[in-house]
Amino acid sequence: MTVRVRKSFRWRTVSAPLMLALVLFCVLWPGQASAWWNDQWSLRKKITIDTGPSGAGISESIGTTPILVRLHVGNFRFGAAKDDGGDLRFVAADDKTPLKHHVEKFDPLLGEALVWVSVADLKPGTKNEIWLYYGNQKAPAAVDAKGSYDPDALLVYHFAERGTPAQDSTAWANAAQSLVPGADGAIIGQGARLDGQTPLMLPGAPALAVAEGGELSWSVWLKMAAPQPRAVLFARHDGANGLIIGLDNGVPFVEVTNAGSVQRSGEGAAIASSTWHHLAVTAKSGQIALYLDGNPFSTLAASLPTLTGPAAVGRDTLATVAEPAASAPLPDASATDAAAAAADPAAAPAAAATVGFVGDIDELQIAKTARPAGFIKLAAIGQGPDQAKLISFSVDEETASWISGYFAVILKSVTLDGWVVIGILAIMMVISWIVMIDRVSYLNRIAKGNRLFLKHFRESATDLEGLLQFDREETDASIAGKSDTQDHKAIHSAPLHRLFHIGVQEIRRRFSANGGGPRLLSPQAIQSIRAVLDSGFIHETQRLNKMMVMLTIAISGGPFLGLLGTVVGVMITFAAIAASGDVNVNAIAPGIAAALVATVAGLAVAIPALFGYNYLTIRIKDSTNEMQVFVDELVTKMAESYHQQPDRPRRQAAE
Repeated sequence: MTVRVRKSFRWRTVSAPLMLALVLFCVLWPGQASAWWNDQWSLRKKITIDTGPSGAGISESIGTTPILVRLHVGNFRFGAAKDDGGDLRFVAADDKTPLKHHVEKFDPLLGEALVWVSVADLKPGTKNEIWLYYGNQKAPAAVDAKGSYDPDALLVYHFAERGTPAQDSTAWANAAQSLVPGADGAIIGQGARLDGQTPLMLPGAPALAVAEGGELSWSVWLKMAAPQPRAVLFARHDGANGLIIGLDNGVPFVEVTNAGSVQRSGEGAAIASSTWHHLAVTAKSGQIALYLDGNPFSTLAASLPTLTGPAAVGRDTLATVAEPAASAPLPDASATDAAAAAADPAAAPAAAATVGFVGDIDELQIAKTARPAGFIKLAAIGQGPDQAKLISFSVDEETASWISGYFAVILKSVTLDGWVVIGILAIMMVISWIVMIDRVSYLNRIAKGNRLFLKHFRESATDLEGLLQFDREETDASIAGKSDTQDHKAIHSAPLHRLFHIGVQEIRRRFSANGGGPRLLSPQAIQSIRAVLDSGFIHETQRLNKMMVMLTIAISGGPFLGLLGTVVGVMITFAAIAASGDVNVNAIAPGIAAALVATVAGLAVAIPALFGYNYLTIRIKDSTNEMQVFVDELVTKMAESYHQQPDRPRRQAAE
């Protein structure tokens, strides 16, 4: 019963640190970091899209949308990426699903990049996360502008081209039909400059056609040079039908003409000139909504008429035809209206009452569906100067992210007392490893020496007289000429040889004391020699167990020292939180994780020492058993060869 209890206690003592190590390993190992999307990419960072109250504050539905990711030297290491940004990869929050993206601009010299990423089913009112991977010089480019937009997006102009008409980034390829000057320093890279005279003509592609009562989304970034009456931003006509979006002395408006009947949105506050604003219009189910900077501005209870053919941006083409000369100064609106009404009253609202928009525009988008309010608000915030409310970047993580990413953050949070404990444990670890290496090396040497000694011991003699001669020859460079110098050294370092030498010396000492008398050993002498051999056996056992106590200290003391560091670290963490009053997960987690490092260090000391101790104990036990067997064998040979018999002295004397 006692033996069973001890075995059970020993098992529990050994298994407890192992179970704790397994639990801590699972807790500290970061799940996302271990799920590294592709190890060929050496760097990654987490991008958080915050649509909650702490960020953009979007509560309406958003859906799948392209997100503008602005990279600069403050949040991106351009030196680690390819010169053209071809190694950029975006992955969903599951760290498995690649996201479509395309690069509008990537300039490593200026340290600026503009990348559009399609994020599927973006949730309002919460934090959404994606991953940015880079740092793979061998990676092929994987940009997909057409895949970055859903099929409902009919036209997207970034105006990043120079010297060529604007190109459509969607799959519909609705490129511009005319060229307008570029505008550097726009809200998103390069924009387009409109002078009020030369419009940007859009194609009359069937995909851009609007059915009667159909849906539409239209948006643009604009910077007005100066307020003008009825300045046209977008105009499209189809006979007596028409759609005009513009600014009337800085007030955004939308105007619908259906079979000659004109409806216009209500008034509102004017925007300031020389500032960027996001203007959007949606039409659905007999309701046209106008948005300014992501917020509802005005509504119009009207349906879209049938609209086919080309459209113009920056000037109404009908107004251009009605005016006598395109280069003439723009007349006052009231005078124009009066002249047009006198000549042809029906033509006045469609042509003479409008002027061209003067200013810069950027990011023109048209979709064949009415985008939800959350979609428009996210575009206004995420593409504008307030993008920091929506998008934030984490620090870079390396490929071995659990070490260079999360674990680096944990180590930075370790307090001084934790480092003291970890330092002591490091010293214990070094000592335990030195002991284990030394003991393994020593056991290997003596195992070889014992094996060679027993081989020669059993082959050289069958009685003790031959063994005594064997011991004399062993003082030479070889054993009976059968072993080389290396084997000779191995044999002399063997515990069996040292025990044999002790026994032989005791025999010779007794024979020398007997002078020329009979070479016999009494039972008392044999027992005395046995006692000396047992003493040598104890010394050899002590030599085998030399420094093994350091392993037992590491096994039992390492976890307790680590636990001490963890407890003190947790106490300091909670004390700091109580002093600062900042109670949140971000404040608690680093300190707790750092405190657990001490426990991990203690287990890192104890577990290898435990395995090494058990292995060495088995090896030492085998060696001691071998020595015990040899002592019995040697004493048996002495008793057989020199045991004193009653008639032997008389027979020797007679001879």
